[in-house]
Amino acid sequence: MIVYEHPLSERIRTLLRLEDLFERFDYFRNKSDGAEHHIALLLIFEVLEVASRADLKSDLLQELERQKQTLDALRDNPDISEDALDNVLWQIDQISTRLFQSSGKVGQELRENEWLMSIKQRTGIPGGVCEFDLPSYHYWQQHDVAQRQHDLELWLSPFLPIRDGIRIVLRLLRESGKTSTQIAHQGTYQQMMAGRLAQMLRLRLSREYVCVPEISANKYALNIRFTTQEGLQRPKVADTDVEFELTFCNL
Repeated sequence: MIVYEHPLSERIRTLLRLEDLFERFDYFRNKSDGAEHHIALLLIFEVLEVASRADLKSDLLQELERQKQTLDALRDNPDISEDALDNVLWQIDQISTRLFQSSGKVGQELRENEWLMSIKQRTGIPGGVCEFDLPSYHYWQQHDVAQRQHDLELWLSPFLPIRDGIRIVLRLLRESGKTSTQIAHQGTYQQMMAGRLAQMLRLRLSREYVCVPEISANKYALNIRFTTQEGLQRPKVADTDVEFELTFCNL
């Protein structure tokens, strides 16, 4: 199965973007080649840009506090494991404390690093980080693998409380929904929202279908078109029925 996620709010859109950047950073950071570590550094720069939203940290703190209150109310529910509940609440407390203690603008340490900012500036120029443009950066790429990995971890460290907060919020969000099986007749599916509240849609599709969902949604209706593409031609709506699993996620 292939999972497609579609955010229904700007806040969740930002969290999903950052989650994707952190996951790709982990992948390239664990590689050994200097070119792969170059990509990891570019991803840190992208994290820096996305995380620069002034309200991101406060949004996460508010969401974590709201989830703490919601989960705490489940303490007397016989269907809920006390140990599992205590573990999640402990994680929320730890992450909230770290977020609260991270003073100033997120990533300010990187912005004050002139060497890193000189690299970031050159990355906006096609081919701008050649060895003759930035010999010191070329020298860094020849360092021992362990040293480069250590440096990358150090540069990412200001964003770790954000990363951990995003992980737990998105985990709780994904676990919040109820899944149903739906059919898109002739590749098209529509459902009226009828007051349904959701922050994200999750769609699971069998790999046997050679098509991709195009999702659009607002507070009134959800529309999904499954499209196929042949060669360089424009995508067209699938001409067969498509069965898929749909989950409305809301915290």
